[in-house]
Amino acid sequence: MKIVSIAVSRKKGTRKVPVEEAKLLKNHGLIGDAHAGAWHRQVSFLASESIEKARKNGLNVTFGDFAENIATLGIDWINLPIGSRVKLGNSVEVEISQIGKECHNRCAIFYQAGDCIMPREGVFARVITGGTICCGDRIKLLS
Repeated sequence: MKIVSIAVSRKKGTRKVPVEEAKLLKNHGLIGDAHAGAWHRQVSFLASESIEKARKNGLNVTFGDFAENIATLGIDWINLPIGSRVKLGNSVEVEISQIGKECHNRCAIFYQAGDCIMPREGVFARVITGGTICCGDRIKLLS
């Protein structure tokens, strides 16, 4: 299980731009990301397998296109219970706070990509312990 992409954006509802590393702050999220803040959806996760499935279904998408902060390999996010703790890299710890989300209207991502899988397959977390993460960092399920 590992991080394959990290992405940030300055505005909500838009594609995120991939970066090689990011700093996460406790009770905040990724520095410089529009979704960071004092709420329960500080960081978003999506399985790279979900992105690959969207590609195979004909969508021209890549990492960050679904506004996910962190794309991973080898984790079945939507089947982790809320409250599960996950370690990212050497120091960051997050707690799963929400699985999926309600999509009130079709966002820019839906129109740009042709679909948005985050409402169905995205997972959200709050940051318990901050630190720096990099693409390629290992992920460990703590509970």
